[in-house]
Amino acid sequence: MTATPQLGSPSAKPAPRAPLRAVDRIRAAARDLFYRRGIRAVGVEEIVATAGVTKPSLYRAFISKDELAAAYLRDYESEFWARFDAAVAAHPGDARAQILDFLRGIAVRATQAAYRGCGLTNAIVEYPDPDHPAFRVSLANKQELRRRLRAMAAAMGVAEPDVVGDGLHLLIEGAYVSGQLFGPGGPAGSIAAAAERMIAGAQNSVVQL
Repeated sequence: MTATPQLGSPSAKPAPRAPLRAVDRIRAAARDLFYRRGIRAVGVEEIVATAGVTKPSLYRAFISKDELAAAYLRDYESEFWARFDAAVAAHPGDARAQILDFLRGIAVRATQAAYRGCGLTNAIVEYPDPDHPAFRVSLANKQELRRRLRAMAAAMGVAEPDVVGDGLHLLIEGAYVSGQLFGPGGPAGSIAAAAERMIAGAQNSVVQL
């Protein structure tokens, strides 16, 4: 009698994955193309060809390319906050360790050969019109990040926490740009070390006062 393979055993076949819906294929294709090439450089025809769907399928899910761009940026932002929140959760009650953990992750990503910076920052450069959906999504992310960084600086007990929080924000945006310029071995790899020294200097200023 042949034994029935147990679930999880080497001989058990994995359950077949459900095929991705058309809208999910569109989002995945847009995520890859928009990030690598820029939003303006990618046309709807290329997106539907990459996703393996028809143009009417795209327009049933998104009323325009602008709305698809905004959806891409919302997905990108979700990934961003997932990384940020993971760094915070890894160091309960320790704002200094939280931000340095997050910055070390940026250092790793920003020194990879295929790095194209922050999709949200890139979108603001491509679409400076404050009424454009891509601009609005991106600006809201930057404003919330600035708020959180200032709050974290205050929790560290540094002198002039708003200035330190803004300094951390500038380091992050600088890493996004320099990562594209220099790639592996570039200055973005030093972002956590630079932030650590800035924080230490601000903390020492409090002690001296």
